[in-house]
Amino acid sequence: MAEFIRFDRITKYFGHLCVVENLDLGIGKGEFVSLLGPSGSGKTTLLMMLAGFEKPTSGSLLLDGVEINEVPTHRRDMGVVFQSYALFPHMTVGQNIAFPLEMRGTPRAEIATRVARALDMVQLSALRDRWPAQLSGGQQQRVALARALVFEPRVVLMDEPLGALDKQLREQMQLDIRALHHRLGLTIVFVTHDQSEALTMSDRIAVFNKGRIEQIGTPKEVYDEPATRFVAEFIGETNLMEGTVEAVEGGEARIRLPSGGHIVSAVGGGVAVGGNVLVSVRPERIDLTEERNEAGNCLEAEVADCVYQGDHLRVQLQAGSQTLIAKLGRRAGEHPAGRRLHAAFSPRDCTVIAS
Repeated sequence: MAEFIRFDRITKYFGHLCVVENLDLGIGKGEFVSLLGPSGSGKTTLLMMLAGFEKPTSGSLLLDGVEINEVPTHRRDMGVVFQSYALFPHMTVGQNIAFPLEMRGTPRAEIATRVARALDMVQLSALRDRWPAQLSGGQQQRVALARALVFEPRVVLMDEPLGALDKQLREQMQLDIRALHHRLGLTIVFVTHDQSEALTMSDRIAVFNKGRIEQIGTPKEVYDEPATRFVAEFIGETNLMEGTVEAVEGGEARIRLPSGGHIVSAVGGGVAVGGNVLVSVRPERIDLTEERNEAGNCLEAEVADCVYQGDHLRVQLQAGSQTLIAKLGRRAGEHPAGRRLHAAFSPRDCTVIAS
């Protein structure tokens, strides 16, 4: 996919504080990319630089091959949606959506057509004449989205747009925005600290930590194949086991654990015999068995706790000095504390991370 947006060696300082450091990132036309990370990781600052609200200290921002560092915000042809909605309280829904078109001198007849189309797109046609104060949070967010899309921008930027909504409404809006993206072919850059949100909506996820991108990839890649310990722990929940590589053969590594036991994990390049590594295993990849399974990895373990969490059971295990978490289907049955079992998982369900 050809790059449409390019961050080329972008660095941003606020005083002596470096919040984005020598960052490179390319985004394709029509792609949905989430900037995911904890507070203070630099993701919102990067979005604000793309929008034109902040300027890079160094580096270049390019849109469709043209540098836009000095292009003012209103000439970048980007729609922006904030968490706070930022609707004008003295304007109706229709007037709020029409505002960007009026500022661009769009003919009145065309404004009416575009506003009607935008309202229909977010399923708010019946609320055109209401005031923002008469709307629910989800309806206000839909109006903000329609206002960002009505002038048909080349890029849509979203900064934590769903953070103020309750869980059920937030999940519905995630699906609605995803559907709009697919239907309209929008280029969307989306800032969030919610891992589930990024996994649900994105074509690719850039995981931020301390002003840098630790990993960028598809949701499946960053979840199943985390490149660093930070990514493994930040994206969902994982079990990390320390060990030493004893052998590498046929795309698999045999790893000795401190307890003296061994596990086998699929590996890529860069893993050397004698190296200290971390092995990441997602809790839902672990099965609990009565009998030892010789076909894959199998660790003797004792149940420390078992918690019912609606759609799954969360079982805490103690395998020697190693604490493990397993997530089992709700029909797996109770596992009382003290029960001796085997924690089994396939080499294909492990990921080796350099220690």
